[in-house]
Amino acid sequence: MQQHLAYLGLGSNLGEREKLIENALGMLRQISEVKVTRTSEPVETSPLANMAQPKYINAVAEIITALSPQELLAKLAELETHLGRAEHDKWASRRIDIDLLLFDERIIQSDRLIVPHPQMHLRSFVLKPLSKLRPDLVHPALNEPVVELAGRLNGCDFALDASAAQIVSIAGNIGAGKTTLAKELGRALDCKVLFEPYDTNPFMPAVYEGKKELALDSQLYFLTSRLEQLNKENAEPGRLIVADYVFEKERIYASQLLTEEQLQVYDKLYRCVAAIVAPPVLVIFLDEPAATCLRRIHKRARPYEQHINSDFLDALAGGYERLFAGWEKCPVIHLAGFNADEKGKLDHLVNQIRHYTACCEQPGGWAV
Repeated sequence: MQQHLAYLGLGSNLGEREKLIENALGMLRQISEVKVTRTSEPVETSPLANMAQPKYINAVAEIITALSPQELLAKLAELETHLGRAEHDKWASRRIDIDLLLFDERIIQSDRLIVPHPQMHLRSFVLKPLSKLRPDLVHPALNEPVVELAGRLNGCDFALDASAAQIVSIAGNIGAGKTTLAKELGRALDCKVLFEPYDTNPFMPAVYEGKKELALDSQLYFLTSRLEQLNKENAEPGRLIVADYVFEKERIYASQLLTEEQLQVYDKLYRCVAAIVAPPVLVIFLDEPAATCLRRIHKRARPYEQHINSDFLDALAGGYERLFAGWEKCPVIHLAGFNADEKGKLDHLVNQIRHYTACCEQPGGWAV
């Protein structure tokens, strides 16, 4: 009889949570066609989507089974019922929840079963224990190691939300290739693209030439343009937008270009704008060395950029590093040396974006 390797996610936030997890594992061991080979340590996590619920205890189990995916799903449902799980809404509290995360390397999509679990790549409480149990494990649909997927979340847990604007922001230093990638993604995903208005900023060329007295005007010009582009009131729910910048970069640039007095004025407006712009659901960070960016800057020969030096680019790079070290707003895909022209690279990235966004009515797109 053929044996299959599968991974289960177990969770509880009602009653004796740890005992319920232990009981579920004990009942799994009593199923003749199932062998529990390894389990993770239980961890306590906050409920998803900031729901007003008790905290969860979560764990991951590795099993070997002779059951088919559908047969295993039926057994898990019986086990949940025996342990007191009642019918509930999607986000309701529950005594026990057992999800089939992975089944061999299969990709299954049916009315009753989707494998891999459709949002496991957004859950640190799944990916971190999986990474410890199987560091070499690769997500079959995203074709990325679970270790890499876990690193994108910075210890946070996220949920797809089709009621929010689906903004994918591309971050990176000057010359990292943000605009080029945004254009490619716009074509591949058939979606709207937002570009930085650097060509229309009347102050920026003078600032890069050293006229610091115009730096505040330049930064405020960018800040108002972000407000026009990203205002929550204008953001259409469930529609995909690619932006060739991340809003939070504004504070990085301001800290390098403004005097202390200018920065105090700027920060008051920055905080107001930050509160009313729509956040991204995914960031793609083009992490390129300053030397590479400087070569590209010289090659494209924009007159106002020729005063940029490596020290300035290093300072910006440090700002991005600090920004994403504490980032908790959405997943971040780090890309180094990315070349959209390299065979398969762009297609692979597009596939990633499809999994990290909830674009239910995207033209030429996909349903979640």
